Amino acid sequence: MRSTKAISAVERLKTRTGNAQYAAVSMPGGYFYLIERTPEGATKLSDPLPMDDFVAFVNARDPAKPRKVSKLDLAMEEQINRSGRAKSE
Repeated sequence: MRSTKAISAVERLKTRTGNAQYAAVSMPGGYFYLIERTPEGATKLSDPLPMDDFVAFVNARDPAKPRKVSKLDLAMEEQINRSGRAKSE
């Protein structure tokens, strides 16, 4: 089922934020909206969106952690930058 993509985006959001109270609500026609469950009830955090727009909304909600960069990655990037500058001179 295609809703797996939307559910996976919400699961990643839960992991990034440490808040397990987020949930995706599926609607007819392939639309989804994001809610946050609280003791008082659910808070709707978005309007119904098509799946791709919903995934983009959820991914932008709390940016991903910067990826770890190794010393080798930094050295490779520096080498690429040096070779790029040498070509442009």
